[in-house]
Amino acid sequence: MRHTLALILVAAALSGCAAMKPPQPGWSEQQTLAHWGAPTSRYAMPDGVTRLEYATGPFGQSTWMIDVDAAGRVIAAQQVLTEDKLRAVQGRLPGMSRDELLRTLGRPGERRGGGWQGGEVWSWRYQTHECWWFQISIGDDGIVRDGAFGPDWRCERPFDPRN
Repeated sequence: MRHTLALILVAAALSGCAAMKPPQPGWSEQQTLAHWGAPTSRYAMPDGVTRLEYATGPFGQSTWMIDVDAAGRVIAAQQVLTEDKLRAVQGRLPGMSRDELLRTLGRPGERRGGGWQGGEVWSWRYQTHECWWFQISIGDDGIVRDGAFGPDWRCERPFDPRN
């Protein structure tokens, strides 16, 4: 019985991975929506392109951006929460607008006030062997000030002398 249950769980997990296959160029927007469900956000891009955001939530480590042309066909799909892509964004700072940041990385996993500096700090988790995240400081004017990689608070353990 346990063996059968284990096989069912493995099959379900594998089918879930297969079901989330990235849309291929040429797919229709309707195929994408049927396969992936409703996007977490939509962004208007130049030349009539619509960017569909599929963010995985506050503790998720992936956000897919799927670009659909004016004719309703997928032209690109990419996972944007990778260290290379985050470093590329970091290289464009400061000066990026809040809206441009959302179109590039999608909604952050966490938002909090910027403390004495005002504004906000947005944070994205991403897949890494360390437990780090990428954080960006945005001024009250909606312009990005800076961004850096740092340890994710989830990984910090309180001091326990028994350890």
